[in-house]
Formats: sequence, structure tokens, C-alpha cells
Amino acid sequence: MSIAELFIIAVGLSMDAFAVSVCKGLSMPVMNWKGALIVGLYFGGFQAAMPLLGFFLGTGFSQAIEQYDHWVAFLLLAVIGGNMIKEGMEGEEECPSAALDVKTMTLLAIATSIDALAVGVTFAFLRVDIVPAVIFIGTVTFFLSMTGVKVGNAFGSKYKSKAEIAGGLILVLMGVKILLEHLGILF
Repeated sequence: MSIAELFIIAVGLSMDAFAVSVCKGLSMPVMNWKGALIVGLYFGGFQAAMPLLGFFLGTGFSQAIEQYDHWVAFLLLAVIGGNMIKEGMEGEEECPSAALDVKTMTLLAIATSIDALAVGVTFAFLRVDIVPAVIFIGTVTFFLSMTGVKVGNAFGSKYKSKAEIAGGLILVLMGVKILLEHLGILF
């Protein structure tokens, strides 16, 4: 997997975290860089940890379904991306509070990184070099989450649903690309 493809996947995965970060920024009366750092660390950390966990889970059974792995990767990315698009089109949900306590942030970080777990399984099928991949995903998510807090504080929630739709489209398109490459249609 090329660095450009990994970057596209990282951005797509981080869009849920970006959307929640926008809401966190929206709920802050004054921009708080310490709060943005906390949001970035939680979301970036979980976005790195979940694909790693998914990779190890997927490695256990990737050999058994090797001839179908491109279909599994396509289906996982299509379902995750489709769900993100659906959520983005359903309209604005209530933003989470400005709370940055451990319980709140852990629950939000898990909720925004579940899709990364499935992508980690896909990485096992594609035999991606996982350590640099998860560091890259975590770093991209960290910076986009901090940016999301700033955007939310400055501009409000008008970018939340657009971010979810864009992230979903990116993941669906990457799934289609993986499928077409394995079928020999795309080189």
C-alpha cells in the first residue's frame, strides 16, 4: 500500500473523530488548546490502537480466506463508508458536551474508532506493514482532531456532516480500488 493510499485511508478514518472534535470545539466558549490536545491524543491514540488490534485479529484468519480477501476488504470498507455517508446525511445530531474527562473521552474515542478496527482486519488481508501504518493513522487523526476543535470553535457545526460524508466516500472508493486491483481491472 502506497503512502498516498494510506494517507487517504487515514483521512477517511479520521472524519468521525474530526466531526466529534468540531462539536467539542463548538461547545467550548473560548478556544482551549489544552482541550484540543486532549481530544487529539485520545482520538489519535485510539485510531492507532484499533487498526493494530484488528490487524492481529485478522492475521489469525487471513490465511484461511486468502482467495476471498479482496472481497472481504471491499465489503468492510463499503459498509463502514456507507454507514458514515448515511450518518452524515441524516442531519445534525446533538453535539457532545465540552467535558474532557477520562470516561467521556474514552467512550467517544472508542465510538469514533470502531471502523478502524475493521480496517485493521483489512490490513491483515492486504499484508500492510502495520506499525508505520498505525503511527501514520494516529498522527493524521491527532492533527485533524485538534484542527476540528479549532474549526468547531471558530465556525460552528456546519462542517460536521460534510466531514462524515467525505470520509465515507473515501473509504468506499478505497474498497472499490482494492477490489478492482485484485480482479485485474485496475493496475
